[in-house]
Amino acid sequence: MDIKIQAWLLDIIVSINEIFEFLGDENDFTAYKNDLKTKKAIERNLEIIGEAMNRILKVDPHFPIDNAHNIIGTRNRIIHAYDNISDELIWTIVVRDLPLLKKQLEEFPKED
Repeated sequence: MDIKIQAWLLDIIVSINEIFEFLGDENDFTAYKNDLKTKKAIERNLEIIGEAMNRILKVDPHFPIDNAHNIIGTRNRIIHAYDNISDELIWTIVVRDLPLLKKQLEEFPKED
């Protein structure tokens, strides 16, 4: 696997881990919705995930990540249509999609 792709995959995993760290053990939507710092931190990490995915697909357009184009699209929406992003959308991504993405990335064969 290309060393740049490995680095970007690590960026994605680190960002996912940070998101879950920011949320803590509670996973409480109301607490998330009322915590501006956490919301902004999570959005920033979703931007990083989307940008890393975009870079990966530029190097290898057929890289096997589920929903890669949706991940990039989410990044673009957060950055360019920031006024059209709801707390519910971000929360759904965090609780439904990120655990699946993390699992998929952790199942990639490790390179020596």
